[in-house]
Amino acid sequence: MEQIRTFIAIALTEEILRSLREIQKRLQDTPAERYVRWVRPGGIHLTLKFLGNVPASRIEAITEGMQRACVGIEPFSLDVGELGCFPNPRRPRVIWVGVQEDTGQLARLQRAIEDEMKALGYPPEKRVFHPHLTLARTRKGTRSREQEELGRLIRDIVVGKLGRMQVERVSLMRSDLQPGGAVYTELAVAEFIAP
Repeated sequence: MEQIRTFIAIALTEEILRSLREIQKRLQDTPAERYVRWVRPGGIHLTLKFLGNVPASRIEAITEGMQRACVGIEPFSLDVGELGCFPNPRRPRVIWVGVQEDTGQLARLQRAIEDEMKALGYPPEKRVFHPHLTLARTRKGTRSREQEELGRLIRDIVVGKLGRMQVERVSLMRSDLQPGGAVYTELAVAEFIAP
């Protein structure tokens, strides 16, 4: 049976993607370039739930679960900006741009998706949801001293607000791993259904 690597995400606007490309270019002009692998800007999205490999026969049930999770969610705005890293600046593994949403709708949506996917047999994430957009990951073999240098660079680069976007739906995405990086395809969409 065909297995499809999938995740549920919010797609970004072209304006936000352009701003993220500009931040990556700024970082590529620093010593950070030596220590990281960049995410292709067109592949950046706000992941709400990574499902991993799922049987193709489960796509319909997952889509229905997404639709149920969207009931009662009102459209909301995301503010994108500020640079950071996980787990911390002394040992950065992931370089990201932050996402903020002040009404609580994003957190509510993410919890509803977790609940629906748990009911379908996909265990909830153990870590607290921290909305972010991944720009780069530290290369394997980067030494502690180099990680600390990278953390200082990230801390010293000032990135203000990059933009705001309206969110009215979520997407079920397919991820095909290729030698040049993952290729993403939208499989299904669930629109918000306000109360």
